Amino acid sequence: MKHFTEALGLARYTLYMQDYGGPVGFRMALADPDRVEALIVQNAVAHNEGRGPLWKARRAFWADRAAHEYTLRANLLSLKATRTRHVGSDPNVDRYDPDLWTDEFAFLSQPSQADIQSDMFYDYRTNVDAYPKWQDWLRHRQPRLLVIWGKYDPSFDISQPEAYRRDVPEAEVTFLTLATSHWTRPRTRSPH
Repeated sequence: MKHFTEALGLARYTLYMQDYGGPVGFRMALADPDRVEALIVQNAVAHNEGRGPLWKARRAFWADRAAHEYTLRANLLSLKATRTRHVGSDPNVDRYDPDLWTDEFAFLSQPSQADIQSDMFYDYRTNVDAYPKWQDWLRHRQPRLLVIWGKYDPSFDISQPEAYRRDVPEAEVTFLTLATSHWTRPRTRSPH
């Protein structure tokens, strides 16, 4: 991504960071802090308390990969887990287009994807180790910060936006108008 911004000749930019994009954006910000004008964070964490209950199995996987690989794959790659990423705990599941999670699950079911996703997720632990650096950067740089959060996200706790505000008191925190989960927002029109 750094090379991409250089190829475009961007001297300054705003980063929009969601999920895995959060760690990418924070690494970019630490590498070139003067280039970052602002951050827009949607359901991406930078604090330990921001990781919700689903992370129990994920932390066990990091501690002993061989013993917890199967559990991690069920927690991350199963159809149930894929659907949950899209609808979370929203009681109005009919608002969501099922193609969102069935398409993602079809992709995740492709040959080698389970191995790729498991490897990528095992490496995710390095992001957690970097949280203190990201928090320190936020506290010292005080960037313009907009935090947008899906109310029903099962992966990242609803307390995370306020953790950002502790680091950047002037941060604007917004919970999306329609109840949302981790990846998606509900349909805005009827399926019929």
